[in-house]
Amino acid sequence: MAHLERTEPGADTAKRSVGRPKQSVLSSRLIMETGLQLIDENGAEGAGMRAIAKRLGVRPSALYNHISGQAELVAGVRELICERISTEAFDRLPWDEGLEEWARHYRAAFASHPATIALLAVTPLMGAGSTTHMYDRVVEALVRGGWAEDRVLVMIVALESFILGSALDLAAADDMLDPGPESDAESFGRAYRARADSLASHAVRPADASFEVGLRALIAGFRAELAGV
Repeated sequence: MAHLERTEPGADTAKRSVGRPKQSVLSSRLIMETGLQLIDENGAEGAGMRAIAKRLGVRPSALYNHISGQAELVAGVRELICERISTEAFDRLPWDEGLEEWARHYRAAFASHPATIALLAVTPLMGAGSTTHMYDRVVEALVRGGWAEDRVLVMIVALESFILGSALDLAAADDMLDPGPESDAESFGRAYRARADSLASHAVRPADASFEVGLRALIAGFRAELAGV
């Protein structure tokens, strides 16, 4: 007589469930992260509440148990990016060197999500969080370095404008300014080829070279202003 293997209750169900993805527990952070992912993929217009709900496999109404709406979603996306921008340099460096390191972290964070730049650049801050804490650290460092409170935000916004433009530049092709072999702009063409040869010999991207030149110029200008030059 053949031996019959005994099956424990629920064993068949357990076997069938092997390999199936587990449903993530819905949370405000998961909603924000999904929104950021959709912005990266489709632009700001592709990250509405319905699109997020579809990606997560839930009804749109379920999202409102965790966030109030689109404004809070955008604020949360900003938080996700800004929490990756380190301000640690201000604890160990003078204001100008700390500002340089902060600028590099800032650019890297937004260069990873260029589609958010136009959206967040015109969206006011919403409540306390990683973003306001970041700005507070920068302001504290600048005031500690000798800057007047009425100047620090002017400086920060000037630097941010440059940083965000540079982050977009990273998303562009390295040969975007190539005038082509048939160009009648001879000076421009020679300058383009000279830059290409120089940067290739140092394995540096054009966007990175331009960012470092601009950053040094801005910081040098800030130093000169503080010194009263």
